[in-house]
Amino acid sequence: MHLAISLDIAAANGQAVLDFSRISAFVRDVEAAGVDMVVISDSADKPSSSPFEATTLLAALAIVTDRIGLVAGASTLAHQPYNLARRFASLDIISRGRIGWNATLAQNPREAPNFSRPEGFSDEDFRRRAREFITIVRGLWVGWEPDALLFDKAGGRFHDPEKMQLLNHASEFFSVRGPLNVARSPQDRPVLVMSGLAEADHAFASRAADVILIGEQSPETAKTVCEELRRLARGADRQAPKLLLTVGAGSELGADQIAALHASSECDGINVALPADLSALDDFAGRVLPKLRGRGVAVAGHATLRRHLGLGGAQ
Repeated sequence: MHLAISLDIAAANGQAVLDFSRISAFVRDVEAAGVDMVVISDSADKPSSSPFEATTLLAALAIVTDRIGLVAGASTLAHQPYNLARRFASLDIISRGRIGWNATLAQNPREAPNFSRPEGFSDEDFRRRAREFITIVRGLWVGWEPDALLFDKAGGRFHDPEKMQLLNHASEFFSVRGPLNVARSPQDRPVLVMSGLAEADHAFASRAADVILIGEQSPETAKTVCEELRRLARGADRQAPKLLLTVGAGSELGADQIAALHASSECDGINVALPADLSALDDFAGRVLPKLRGRGVAVAGHATLRRHLGLGGAQ
């Protein structure tokens, strides 16, 4: 069973803000328990505050951890595809192949007015734009073949031009030439996590995502969603994404309940969602993690997040 922890570092008004020492200590605790990855988000649909931007936080966490996957949410409204692809590729090099991007297809109504779109987007336009954005990022990540960059100072050759592919993307929302000006990812490409899916997004996600975080719902409904996503992936002739059912960390959630939800939903694992609340983090670390260690829920230690999750690509 794969296990992820989704940590929202955006504290609601009146809550204590999580500082780096508390966040990093918690991430090291879940790493020691064998958790596959921690997913950091820093946005909310109501007033909130956080001292960190999520992708910047990943760089700091990469230095104080060794094995755990580090995933950040980054909005398709708040970035351009080239800059975001470059940022995650660079983070993946820093972490030695443990980085992922959580791309959500759910629109946050508070974001667009901060990025020159006071009127926002219709839901359909937002999803079409997000899909195009994700497609561009995936293409940029593989613009260099693994051995394309030569750094041959004596011979005056930075790269082998035959091992570079220009993206040359031009469509409804974006025009991007490529390639990136950073090296190929140590794990072939950063892990693409997708969340916030509507039923209309299933076909795209089954073709593009490496991991899908399924929203909170009954195990029976999650089982149906998993069956559909796997069927769509087979139809696209690709390995199915890893499917993780999201559950809230309520007082009744424990190691036994996590294992039971995994079995009944027939997902590949569980994603435990934690708020930016010190008591919630302390409760999970003190009550649930010790039992997870005893169960051996996940066995961390592979060289890259992609390999640890059993995904295709460079190991």
